Amino acid sequence: MKNLLKKLKNNQAFWFSVIGGINTALDFIILFVLASFGVKIFIANFFSTGTTFIISFLMNKKITFKSVSNNKKELIREMVLFILVTLFGLWVIQNIVISTAMPIFENLLKNKRISLLLSKLIATIFSLIWNFILYKKVVFKNKSGQL
Repeated sequence: MKNLLKKLKNNQAFWFSVIGGINTALDFIILFVLASFGVKIFIANFFSTGTTFIISFLMNKKITFKSVSNNKKELIREMVLFILVTLFGLWVIQNIVISTAMPIFENLLKNKRISLLLSKLIATIFSLIWNFILYKKVVFKNKSGQL
């Protein structure tokens, strides 16, 4: 058991998944609350993902990739790259997937809320894969630990 806990403690994929799970739940809650108040889906998605990307940067920097910035320039580099990678995943990839999947699910299910849920789930999977690869290879590349 101690070996398993030690492996998980240093496992980037594990921590990325835990942090991603927390952020994803919060993202869904914000999205559905705003949508239930009549906010347009794409605007609600911008707010929900915008909030959670700030939390994601802080948690992934410290916990997942154990990144320590030696100076302001390094920190700014990580922040800018993180923001660019994350926002592209959230606001471009997710919106493309949602706008592609929603009509398909609405046609099949005739239920807008379930269609949004399924579309958002698929979009989230796409953006999570995008994020992990680019965080590891680009954003925190010199700071990353073991996979």
